[in-house]
Amino acid sequence: MPQHRRCATKNELARTMVLRALAPPLPVAWVAADAAYGQDSRFRRFLEDAGLPYVVAVPKSQQVHGPRIEHLIDQAPDEAWQRLSCGDGAKGPRLYDWAAARLPAVWEFGGDQPTRQRWMLARRSITKPDELAYFLASAPWTPPSPISCGSLDVAGKSRNASRAPSKECGLDQYEVRRYVGWHPHITLAMLAHTLLAVTAAQERQKGEPTTTHPTSWTSPPPKSAVYWQPSARVLLDRATTR
Repeated sequence: MPQHRRCATKNELARTMVLRALAPPLPVAWVAADAAYGQDSRFRRFLEDAGLPYVVAVPKSQQVHGPRIEHLIDQAPDEAWQRLSCGDGAKGPRLYDWAAARLPAVWEFGGDQPTRQRWMLARRSITKPDELAYFLASAPWTPPSPISCGSLDVAGKSRNASRAPSKECGLDQYEVRRYVGWHPHITLAMLAHTLLAVTAAQERQKGEPTTTHPTSWTSPPPKSAVYWQPSARVLLDRATTR
């Protein structure tokens, strides 16, 4: 290891990576991370202070304003769940049931408007309903139409896509033990993944139609309780029956 390198935890390295990305600055839409980072409240607050929306995985034991997130998700009404795809797999679309709940808005000291909006999100297996994954998210406060469960799902997909460098570009297939061999391998693998990601994004933008969906009930939620995000189907039914 070079003399100027020091030992750092994964979360310290993650914060450094985010700061590097913001320095140019690069256009950052979402930050996605697994539970190793998501359960760290200091990392989540760091992202909020930087003004970055995020979706991070958390364990089922994660406390959300007191109760465990698994207990809160158990209270989700049926109309809160909607079926969305996480992208195509070897056997076609990878469908899951998703539910999102808006948490009480965060008010900064001295401000007259909330500046941060937090969410909790759950992904449930269709074939094995007992298998759930849990997420926390944050996005700018934009009343009366906050981000939808579909938007959170898009960000959640990017967390799954973060494993792509290992699968597609051989990120984890190095056979060296020294820094001088490891560093070039990692750098080239990430460069190859960046090229593939940018190329794929450009291809998707060619002739891609834009669609909009209703995102929220119009009635304001209580500030002291979670607010379950209804599915687009339920919102559309409500809108057409008024």
